[in-house]
Amino acid sequence: MSFTRSQLVLACTLASTLLVSACSKENSAQKQDALTASAPATGEASTLNERNAQQRLISTLEKHFKTANINAKIVSIKKTEVPNLFWVSLEGMGSVYATSDGQYIIQGDVIRLGDKQLKNVSESLQATENKKHLAALKTEDLIVYPAKDGKAKHVIYVFTDSSCPYCHKLHEHLAEINAKGIEVRYIAWPRGEQFMPTMEAIWCSEDRKSAFDQAAQGLPVAAAACKNPVRDQYQLGLNMGVNGTPAIYNVDGEYLGGYMTPDEITKRLEK
Repeated sequence: MSFTRSQLVLACTLASTLLVSACSKENSAQKQDALTASAPATGEASTLNERNAQQRLISTLEKHFKTANINAKIVSIKKTEVPNLFWVSLEGMGSVYATSDGQYIIQGDVIRLGDKQLKNVSESLQATENKKHLAALKTEDLIVYPAKDGKAKHVIYVFTDSSCPYCHKLHEHLAEINAKGIEVRYIAWPRGEQFMPTMEAIWCSEDRKSAFDQAAQGLPVAAAACKNPVRDQYQLGLNMGVNGTPAIYNVDGEYLGGYMTPDEITKRLEK
């Protein structure tokens, strides 16, 4: 069910608006091809007519998913600014768009033209869901690097993997990022099953920061098995549409980008 993004990539390149540096998820193609999950929850709607329309769309999508043997759970569904196009959040995968009659779904981005900068139609809708997910996280389940002197102007969440070169590059600048008054909160997101044991060992270590430093240098990390949140955090990333690391978000759930310099992060946060 994958659709080409070549036209979008070309447009973004010409406009010089999207510059992403990240380590890709090794089995991302599998994620795109297999919609997974099963029962729906209706998103908010401002009028009874809208709620009824959403419910009809959910029922229609469920029916078509079942016919096509697609096991997909609809988490929320919201109207977009594009006529007759709805944004559909699916559990365990990136969001999709659906036409109002439920006959078509679209994977990928819908971009608004007309301004100097390209605008992703679903950006604010996805951010609203992301904010809820991030707010539910417990700080003790993360690796937290406080702002210098404990005076945080901003907080960022970073989905990271100790095997990812771009994550290593970002990690090298943590002291500089913290010095700018930015608290960094790492969320575990191993890019493949083969990286899961190392991330679990890091999260089970008494000193997670030292363990992450060690793994980032290519050294083995040994720790006794423990109950840990790594798989849950990986699932969280899927729910938010993460498909590579690092993936940086602000507290409002807005995706800031992949690898960025400390100055670039600051500019995005203060934009």
